Amino acid sequence: MRIARFTQGSDPRFALVDGAPGAETLHVITGDPLYMPVQQTGEVVPLTDDVRLLAPVIPRSKIVAVGRNYADHVKEMGNELPTSPLLFFKPNTSVVGPDDPIVLPSWTREVSYESELAVVIGKVTKDVEPEDALSKVFGFTVANDVTARDVQRAEDQWARAKGFDSSCPLGPWITTGLDPEDLAVRSRVNGEVRQDGRTSDMIFDVAFLVSYVSQAFTLLPGDVILTGTPAGVGPVDHGDVVECEVEGVGVLRNPVIRRG
Repeated sequence: MRIARFTQGSDPRFALVDGAPGAETLHVITGDPLYMPVQQTGEVVPLTDDVRLLAPVIPRSKIVAVGRNYADHVKEMGNELPTSPLLFFKPNTSVVGPDDPIVLPSWTREVSYESELAVVIGKVTKDVEPEDALSKVFGFTVANDVTARDVQRAEDQWARAKGFDSSCPLGPWITTGLDPEDLAVRSRVNGEVRQDGRTSDMIFDVAFLVSYVSQAFTLLPGDVILTGTPAGVGPVDHGDVVECEVEGVGVLRNPVIRRG
C-alpha cells in the first residue's frame, strides 16, 4: 500500500495511491494513518499538475540518521568502517517534499546529495529486539540526506552540515508491507545516474538499526530513521535536479537553487 500526503491549495490531506508510474490516482482517506484509523471517502483525485505532493510525514519528534552505513561509501569518503552505527539528528524543519527546492545556504560552497531508504516508525518503540523491530515500522519512503560537505569536514559536529532548512527531502509517499532487505537505492542528477546500490550492502540492516536506535531514544509514531547512502555521492549546484529512488517506493525529485 502506498500512502501520500497532498494538497490542491487547501489543507493537506492523505490518500491511498493507485496506478502505474505516471498514471497514479489518489483515493482520499480521512484522518492521519499514522495516528488513527482511516476510511476511504470515495473521492478519487488524478495525480495531475494541480495536485502537489507533500512530504508524506513531518516527524513530530525526531529524524535519526545513520552515517557511513555502506562500505563502498565509507571507502570513497576515506573513512574507517564503523564498529557500531554512527547516529546524528536532523530537525523536522529540514524536511521538504517532492519537487520542493533544495535551497543552498550562503555559508557553504559544496553541497552533496545522498539517496537513502527512510524508515517511518508506526508504534512507540523502546528497547526492541532486532527480530521484533520491523513490527514497529509503519512503512518506508525515500530520503535525500543533503549535506554541506565542506562544513561537515570543518566542524566536529554535523548539525549544521546536515540539518539546515531543506536538507531532508522525503517522498514521494510511504510504502507499507515492504521487505527492506534487498532494495535498489539510486540517485540521478540531471538524468545522469550517480548512485546505484542495494540495501543488502548495508553494514547494519534495517532491523538492527531500529533496535539500536530504540536502545538510546524512545521512537514515536512518525519518527523517521535514515539508513545511510551507497557510494556515488557528489556535489550539486544551482539549477540541478536531483532524483533519489528506492525500489518498491518510488522517485523523489527536487530542484536545487541558490538564492541571492
